[in-house]
Amino acid sequence: MALRRYRVGIAVASFGLAMLLLTGCAPEPQPAAKRGETNSPATTSKTSDPESSSSQADSAATKSSPTEQNFDRTAHSLDDPMSIWVVSNKLRALQPADFAPTDLVMPTGVENEFEQPLRAPAASAVESLVSAAQADGIDVRIISAYRDYTTQTTLYDSYVARDGQQAADTYSARPGHSEHQTGLVVDFDDHGDCYLAACFGETPAGTWLAAHASEYGFIVRYPDGKQAVTGFMPEPWHFRFVGVDLAERMRADNVTTLEEFFDLPDAPGYAQ
Repeated sequence: MALRRYRVGIAVASFGLAMLLLTGCAPEPQPAAKRGETNSPATTSKTSDPESSSSQADSAATKSSPTEQNFDRTAHSLDDPMSIWVVSNKLRALQPADFAPTDLVMPTGVENEFEQPLRAPAASAVESLVSAAQADGIDVRIISAYRDYTTQTTLYDSYVARDGQQAADTYSARPGHSEHQTGLVVDFDDHGDCYLAACFGETPAGTWLAAHASEYGFIVRYPDGKQAVTGFMPEPWHFRFVGVDLAERMRADNVTTLEEFFDLPDAPGYAQ
């Protein structure tokens, strides 16, 4: 594991420079098809153990469907940024705002455009997902993964300067609200013409990923038709790791957003 530890500072510097050279397009698409990140102010207290928190008993209501009787919605915290279930959106900021994961590693055997790390469980899952895709003749690569608070600030400010804050808020998360900052998100591409574009969802790669992601613990975080819930435009390339149990439960229940699954308020806009 020590050999896999990633020097985040170097990665961020390299990525930041690449982003500026590409006019900010790598992590997010151009205005008409820009990537929207997830993020938002956190509204509840954090737990010290992200993998065993039960502090969400009140905030994440348990549904009564018989098919969910054995699913524990309080198994992980929705607030602790080190929890694999942390929910970040426009109403739920990461706490602290400059949070940085402590278990970042570089996925192996996966093409990674900007050499960005992921949290260990997400990195392992990505390796398995990409391997399975390749076995089915689907070639995908990582084009964006972990981004720290400073990098997000630089990107967001550049979008505001270019397009204005109202437009920027539809496709880019404000600093401290970005899902990429959790280290649990990966953006995929297939070397085709739909780089960070809505049409990626219609490609063989996008279709395969959407169909199989839950088997490896991922969900499409910003599905089409849920802009009023998530606050961001559809992003068929943006996959969030939540673990196999939750991903498969959401798929079985046909619930596509974390906000709806955990009975959280819709987050179409920022509180301020």
